[in-house]
Amino acid sequence: MARRSGSADLPLHTGRVPAWLASRMARLGTVITEAIVHHYGREEFLRRMAHPYWFQSFGAVMGMDWHSSGITTSVIGALKRGLTPLAGELGIHVCGGRGKHSRQTPHELVAIGDRVGFDGAALARASRLVAKVDSAAVQDGYQLYHHAFFFTPEGDWAVVQQGMNDANGMARRYHWLSSTLRSFVEEPHEAVCCDSRADAWNFVAQESAGVRSAAASLAREKPETTLAALRTLPVLDLPRRHEVRREDVSGRYLSKILLKTYEHAPPDFERLLGLPGVGPKTLRALALASELVYGTPVSTRDPARFSFAHGGKDGHPYPVDREVYDRTVRVLHDALDRSRVDYSEKRAALRRLAEFAGSEAGAPDRVT
Repeated sequence: MARRSGSADLPLHTGRVPAWLASRMARLGTVITEAIVHHYGREEFLRRMAHPYWFQSFGAVMGMDWHSSGITTSVIGALKRGLTPLAGELGIHVCGGRGKHSRQTPHELVAIGDRVGFDGAALARASRLVAKVDSAAVQDGYQLYHHAFFFTPEGDWAVVQQGMNDANGMARRYHWLSSTLRSFVEEPHEAVCCDSRADAWNFVAQESAGVRSAAASLAREKPETTLAALRTLPVLDLPRRHEVRREDVSGRYLSKILLKTYEHAPPDFERLLGLPGVGPKTLRALALASELVYGTPVSTRDPARFSFAHGGKDGHPYPVDREVYDRTVRVLHDALDRSRVDYSEKRAALRRLAEFAGSEAGAPDRVT
């Protein structure tokens, strides 16, 4: 299942990464990834991608401004360009991206799974659920526009996705890591990091367990039952949350979605969340109805609680030093090449020693 390991709030920055820096970021990001995978394994790379502080430092080392929202899109883009040609060798695949590329992530996962030989459909389901949680089950004012899915042939994965809030000029990045966590929909956060906080509709908070159960129960009822409860709601300012608006609780759209949930009869909130068309408005309506019918309010707790290496693209703390940047890439490449040779030689020596020991004892051992 999934473990969401944290989020970070960043000021929205505009502009583009210049071509000379973008190409260097792809090279540096690739060689750093190779070094991590070679020395610590693929799972460690995924773990680091799911760590908001490490990811921020990674982007800063690659030449992005330390607090820029552009770190997310630029780092992911650089890694996708650099790692895709090496996916067969490294076993690290990158899908998704910004805008229309984010919406293609499930299709990419299925296609790669068919080609490489693993269950891409299961990863596609995880991708959709991760996006649904941060766009519908956590209604914190940030609209998702970027979703990237990193995974290995063994089925381990990490997700980095980002939303923007035009009202406060901030972007919020969410990190996920596949692990032993029991559920997508109850306290999937390991750590939450942000400077900007506000009331939110948090369906994945522990204290929202009652509304999750009640919402799924109402979704299995005939639409008339839920709509009848919603018609008793006056338009007023409720404590701890935003004004209830008419479009949130009525209309042909809501009736159509409730009919779909009734026909599919989701057994629990996770299945409800995974249904196509079930988004923020549907969940808000079910939450309001469930509070009237069952007395189960939704939580309003907001879940969101190395720039000097090469400089930043906008000149902060100083302009990117291209000569130093290129030297870093060369040094890392040389170190990685040497470690590969050393490791290969060590394996060969161990194999020869095992074969010699086996021949002496009459029972050869295998060293791989």
